[in-house]
Amino acid sequence: MRKPLVVGNWKMNGTLEETLKLLTELKHKLPANGACDVAVSPPFTALYTAQVALHETMLLLAGQNMHWETDGAFTGEVSGTFLKDVGCSFVLLGHSERRRLFGETDEGVNKKALAALALELTPIICVGETWEQREAGKTEAVLEAQIKKGLSGIPMNDLGGLVVAYEPVWAIGTGKTAKPDDVASALHFIRNLVAKAYDAPTSSALRVLYGGSVTPETAKELAGVKDLDGFLVGGASLSSDKFLKIIAAWEN
Repeated sequence: MRKPLVVGNWKMNGTLEETLKLLTELKHKLPANGACDVAVSPPFTALYTAQVALHETMLLLAGQNMHWETDGAFTGEVSGTFLKDVGCSFVLLGHSERRRLFGETDEGVNKKALAALALELTPIICVGETWEQREAGKTEAVLEAQIKKGLSGIPMNDLGGLVVAYEPVWAIGTGKTAKPDDVASALHFIRNLVAKAYDAPTSSALRVLYGGSVTPETAKELAGVKDLDGFLVGGASLSSDKFLKIIAAWEN
């Protein structure tokens, strides 16, 4: 059985004061049954503050990006070593905003994923098509390229320590959410790709999330989708009430 995972991506939001306030609200209200793993991804500047605030809680931390080298002359970059040092369990890689605004490539995502796994940091590899690609019938071709290149060289034994997040670009920050049938189709295709590249048990063990304008309402609608193991949540994760309701979608 795959344990559900809900990750809140705060993006470029969250002063230290705001971080403490939100995490205090979350840790006091988070269900104690541990039905799913829950992680938050504050900006780099707030990670240490978050680590201290979450001490001895079940809430986990995720970095929003990382460099593939552990150290060196890379001004402005953050390494996986640094993320581990401040208590991160996960790292987001290849988010569509990173790809679209900062030129990240599948090859770069792959190098980061390999580096993260070497540090026992769980990569959350984000994949998804644009609206233009979807309208042109290229969704599966885009996902195949992103999955094959993103997972290139990752040994079968390491794939269990990895998460894939299907995030259709057209649904991120737009208020549009993919319909359950669309999500189910994409996740089925992703699992089949992994099964062909590795094997069926490995594919079955992989956790696959959905991201794209996730709200408490859409979470209830999507939580029953076959092959779905949780959510990568954007704006709604900045509200403790909304984020907790999304988490609650997996309690049953």
